[in-house]
Amino acid sequence: MRIIFCLLLLVSTATLGQKKLDRLLKKYNTNSVPYISVEDLSTQAENVFLLDSREPKEFEISRIKNAICVGHDEFNINKTLKKLPKDKNTKIVVYCSLGIRSEDIAEQISKAGYKNVFNLYGGIFEWKNKNQTVVNSKEKTTENVHAFNKEWGKWLRKGVKVYE
Repeated sequence: MRIIFCLLLLVSTATLGQKKLDRLLKKYNTNSVPYISVEDLSTQAENVFLLDSREPKEFEISRIKNAICVGHDEFNINKTLKKLPKDKNTKIVVYCSLGIRSEDIAEQISKAGYKNVFNLYGGIFEWKNKNQTVVNSKEKTTENVHAFNKEWGKWLRKGVKVYE
Protein backbone atom coordinates (compact mmCIF):
# COMPACT_ATOMS: atom_id res chain seq x y z
CA MET A 1 0.00 0.00 0.00
CA ARG A 2 2.85 2.37 0.86
CA ILE A 3 4.44 1.75 -2.56
CA ILE A 4 1.18 2.57 -4.35
CA PHE A 5 0.83 5.79 -2.35
CA CYS A 6 4.40 6.81 -3.20
CA LEU A 7 3.83 6.10 -6.90
CA LEU A 8 0.61 8.14 -6.91
CA LEU A 9 2.36 11.01 -5.16
CA LEU A 10 5.20 10.93 -7.68
CA VAL A 11 2.85 10.91 -10.68
CA SER A 12 0.64 13.69 -9.28
CA THR A 13 3.69 15.86 -8.50
CA ALA A 14 5.03 15.44 -12.04
CA THR A 15 1.61 16.20 -13.53
CA LEU A 16 1.16 19.27 -11.33
CA GLY A 17 4.61 20.55 -12.31
CA GLN A 18 3.75 20.09 -15.98
CA LYS A 19 0.48 21.99 -15.57
CA LYS A 20 2.28 24.86 -13.85
CA LEU A 21 4.80 25.03 -16.69
CA ASP A 22 1.92 24.96 -19.20
CA ARG A 23 0.36 27.96 -17.41
CA LEU A 24 3.65 29.86 -17.33
CA LEU A 25 4.27 29.36 -21.03
CA LYS A 26 0.67 30.30 -21.91
CA LYS A 27 1.13 33.50 -19.91
CA TYR A 28 4.20 34.63 -21.87
CA ASN A 29 3.92 32.88 -25.24
CA THR A 30 1.49 33.13 -28.13
CA ASN A 31 2.12 29.61 -29.50
CA SER A 32 3.10 31.17 -32.80
CA VAL A 33 5.77 28.47 -33.12
CA PRO A 34 5.04 24.83 -32.36
CA TYR A 35 6.73 23.21 -29.39
CA ILE A 36 8.90 20.14 -29.54
CA SER A 37 9.17 18.03 -26.40
CA VAL A 38 12.43 17.06 -24.74
CA GLU A 39 11.62 13.43 -25.51
CA ASP A 40 11.14 14.10 -29.22
CA LEU A 41 14.23 16.27 -29.51
CA SER A 42 16.40 13.77 -27.65
CA THR A 43 15.59 11.09 -30.23
CA GLN A 44 16.15 13.44 -33.19
CA ALA A 45 19.00 15.64 -31.95
CA GLU A 46 21.46 14.45 -34.61
CA ASN A 47 19.12 15.58 -37.41
CA VAL A 48 18.24 18.98 -35.98
CA PHE A 49 19.87 22.39 -36.23
CA LEU A 50 19.91 23.73 -32.62
CA LEU A 51 19.90 27.42 -31.74
CA ASP A 52 20.38 28.69 -28.18
CA SER A 53 18.62 32.02 -27.69
CA ARG A 54 20.07 32.68 -24.25
CA GLU A 55 22.76 35.26 -23.71
CA PRO A 56 26.43 34.32 -24.29
CA LYS A 57 27.19 34.23 -20.52
CA GLU A 58 24.44 31.62 -20.09
CA PHE A 59 25.64 29.65 -23.11
CA GLU A 60 29.19 29.54 -21.74
CA ILE A 61 28.02 27.80 -18.55
CA SER A 62 26.10 25.06 -20.35
CA ARG A 63 24.27 24.24 -23.54
CA ILE A 64 22.74 21.39 -25.41
CA LYS A 65 25.48 19.71 -27.43
CA ASN A 66 25.96 21.14 -30.94
CA ALA A 67 23.84 24.23 -30.28
CA ILE A 68 24.83 27.61 -31.72
CA CYS A 69 24.39 30.71 -29.59
CA VAL A 70 22.31 33.42 -31.28
CA GLY A 71 21.39 35.36 -28.13
CA HIS A 72 18.22 37.28 -27.49
CA ASP A 73 18.86 40.83 -26.33
CA GLU A 74 21.23 41.55 -29.22
CA PHE A 75 19.77 39.01 -31.64
CA ASN A 76 20.50 39.84 -35.27
CA ILE A 77 18.42 37.95 -37.82
CA ASN A 78 20.84 38.70 -40.68
CA LYS A 79 23.85 37.30 -38.79
CA THR A 80 21.80 34.29 -37.76
CA LEU A 81 20.60 33.57 -41.29
CA LYS A 82 24.23 33.31 -42.40
CA LYS A 83 24.72 30.50 -39.85
CA LEU A 84 21.65 28.54 -40.93
CA PRO A 85 21.53 25.89 -43.63
CA LYS A 86 20.30 27.15 -47.00
CA ASP A 87 17.60 24.47 -47.10
CA LYS A 88 14.48 26.19 -45.72
CA ASN A 89 13.02 22.79 -44.79
CA THR A 90 15.81 22.03 -42.31
CA LYS A 91 14.44 21.17 -38.88
CA ILE A 92 15.47 23.99 -36.53
CA VAL A 93 14.89 23.91 -32.77
CA VAL A 94 15.35 27.08 -30.75
CA TYR A 95 15.65 26.98 -26.97
CA CYS A 96 16.32 29.25 -24.01
CA SER A 97 15.93 28.66 -20.28
CA LEU A 98 12.20 27.84 -20.34
CA GLY A 99 10.93 28.48 -23.87
CA ILE A 100 9.91 32.12 -23.65
CA ARG A 101 12.77 34.03 -25.26
CA SER A 102 13.18 31.24 -27.78
CA GLU A 103 9.67 31.81 -29.13
CA ASP A 104 10.65 35.37 -30.12
CA ILE A 105 13.71 34.13 -32.01
CA ALA A 106 11.89 31.17 -33.59
CA GLU A 107 9.19 33.56 -34.88
CA GLN A 108 11.81 35.66 -36.66
CA ILE A 109 13.42 32.59 -38.23
CA SER A 110 10.00 31.39 -39.41
CA LYS A 111 9.26 34.82 -40.90
CA ALA A 112 12.57 34.56 -42.79
CA GLY A 113 11.10 31.59 -44.65
CA TYR A 114 12.17 28.55 -42.64
CA LYS A 115 9.27 26.10 -42.57
CA ASN A 116 10.31 23.56 -39.94
CA VAL A 117 11.02 25.67 -36.83
CA PHE A 118 10.23 24.54 -33.29
CA ASN A 119 10.48 25.91 -29.75
CA LEU A 120 11.83 23.49 -27.13
CA TYR A 121 9.09 23.08 -24.52
CA GLY A 122 10.53 24.05 -21.14
CA GLY A 123 13.91 24.97 -22.64
CA ILE A 124 17.23 23.81 -21.29
CA PHE A 125 15.70 23.61 -17.78
CA GLU A 126 13.26 20.91 -18.89
CA TRP A 127 16.04 19.26 -20.90
CA LYS A 128 18.13 18.96 -17.73
CA ASN A 129 15.12 18.11 -15.54
CA LYS A 130 14.50 15.12 -17.81
CA ASN A 131 18.07 13.87 -17.26
CA GLN A 132 19.47 14.96 -20.62
CA THR A 133 23.12 15.91 -20.95
CA VAL A 134 24.41 19.47 -21.17
CA VAL A 135 27.97 20.51 -21.99
CA ASN A 136 30.12 23.46 -21.02
CA SER A 137 32.23 25.76 -23.20
CA LYS A 138 34.88 23.02 -23.46
CA GLU A 139 32.24 20.55 -24.69
CA LYS A 140 32.58 18.54 -21.46
CA THR A 141 29.49 17.18 -19.73
CA THR A 142 28.49 19.39 -16.81
CA GLU A 143 25.85 19.56 -14.11
CA ASN A 144 25.98 23.37 -14.12
CA VAL A 145 23.10 25.23 -15.74
CA HIS A 146 22.80 29.00 -15.85
CA ALA A 147 19.53 29.59 -13.97
CA PHE A 148 18.99 33.14 -15.32
CA ASN A 149 17.71 34.54 -11.99
CA LYS A 150 16.15 33.31 -8.72
CA GLU A 151 12.58 33.66 -10.01
CA TRP A 152 13.15 31.58 -13.13
CA GLY A 153 15.72 29.33 -11.47
CA LYS A 154 13.00 27.60 -9.44
CA TRP A 155 11.99 25.77 -12.62
CA LEU A 156 15.38 24.04 -12.76
CA ARG A 157 14.98 21.03 -10.49
CA LYS A 158 18.08 19.05 -11.51
CA GLY A 159 21.68 20.07 -11.94
CA VAL A 160 23.60 22.88 -10.27
CA LYS A 161 22.13 26.37 -10.57
CA VAL A 162 24.61 29.05 -11.60
CA TYR A 163 23.71 32.76 -11.39
CA GLU A 164 26.75 34.50 -12.86
